[in-house]
Amino acid sequence: MTEPERTGAAGADHAGVRIAPPKLFLFSLVLGFVLDWLWPLGWLDAQPGWLRFGLGGLFVLAGIGIMAWALGLFREAGTAVPPWEPTTALVTAGAYRYSRNPMYLAVVLLYIGLSLLFAAAWPLMVLVPALIVLHVAVIFREEAYLERRFGDAYRQYRARVRRWF
Repeated sequence: MTEPERTGAAGADHAGVRIAPPKLFLFSLVLGFVLDWLWPLGWLDAQPGWLRFGLGGLFVLAGIGIMAWALGLFREAGTAVPPWEPTTALVTAGAYRYSRNPMYLAVVLLYIGLSLLFAAAWPLMVLVPALIVLHVAVIFREEAYLERRFGDAYRQYRARVRRWF
């Protein structure tokens, strides 16, 4: 592997992402649950169970559904999901008509749903810095790569579709 490919420099055929988004979310969720175990905040426990379970279940199901939809679209297009592999197609249909990042949106919904189901407030607090890291270390790099790779087609898509929803 050449130096530009390893470092994610402008000439590499990938986004140069160094943080695996699933690992970022998993680390944040586990950290949040550990913090909740050590120093429970209790404000989610005070909410009615039917509300927590109803909303939590809805968020989990929505996250799973959106993720399955988005992954299916990538599979149909024959392009890679991991951001450290080359993207061979610009997917703009289906869930990608509404969000440029439906997979990340799906993971956030799943994450929030699990926090609600387990009445764990700390994971919600840890989600904020995780989203900042995702934005700076992953999404900005992916967007720059897609613009290099697909040029005007990506710029037009970016102008039409919001980043999140």
